[in-house]
Amino acid sequence: MASLKDQLSGLVYSTEKGDLCPGCSEAVDACICASLNDQQRLDSLDGIVRLRRETSGRKGKGVTTITGVPLADVELKALAKKLKKVCGTGGALKDSVIEIQGDHREKLKTVLEKEGFTVKLAGG
Repeated sequence: MASLKDQLSGLVYSTEKGDLCPGCSEAVDACICASLNDQQRLDSLDGIVRLRRETSGRKGKGVTTITGVPLADVELKALAKKLKKVCGTGGALKDSVIEIQGDHREKLKTVLEKEGFTVKLAGG
């Protein structure tokens, strides 16, 4: 962890480039931090998509979570939209985890296997 002086001494604006990203010191429009983080996430995956039913912190309502999908963020968002449409329910994409409202594990498993992913049912 850098010291407070090092954290506060970084350049945040340039008259040539405008606002600068604190992570890569590039212009905000040309920032490469998101693609680097996405690449690190993809490198850490084992290639197995895991489906899990979760109820904790949701007042007893079940949600199917899909983790480990080896796709970039843009493609992951499109996949989440497709899966929500197949199930006919709502959902969200949070921190590279697709959440589908309700227990749709079997339906999602067949759809994901047709897409070419290796799928495991995890948890309860």
